Amino acid sequence: MSLFERALLADENIHPEVVRGLLERGVDILAAVQIGLGGAGDASVLRAALAEGRIVVTHDRDFGTLAIRGGAQFVGIVYLRPGHISSALVLAMLEAIHGSAVSLTPPFLVVAH
Repeated sequence: MSLFERALLADENIHPEVVRGLLERGVDILAAVQIGLGGAGDASVLRAALAEGRIVVTHDRDFGTLAIRGGAQFVGIVYLRPGHISSALVLAMLEAIHGSAVSLTPPFLVVAH
């Protein structure tokens, strides 16, 4: 499975331009703030993503800690680092993950930088 074959949930630290850019590409993505998760804790975001079968896209490493150390269930987590970089670079990183030859089988954790 490639990245954009599954629905995504953008953590609140993902810039709205990134969400808009992915929507323009036909990607099924929601921003956490769109579903009432603005300011919610990472565990709440991860649970909401799991309930809807969505992959979390974030700049926050705490999601990996929740998943690996905390044993939280999840579909997938894409941790993009560093955070607070240009939206164009974030989109390019996501496109590179999507276009890679790696098959993403849930549950998975991708770290890209």
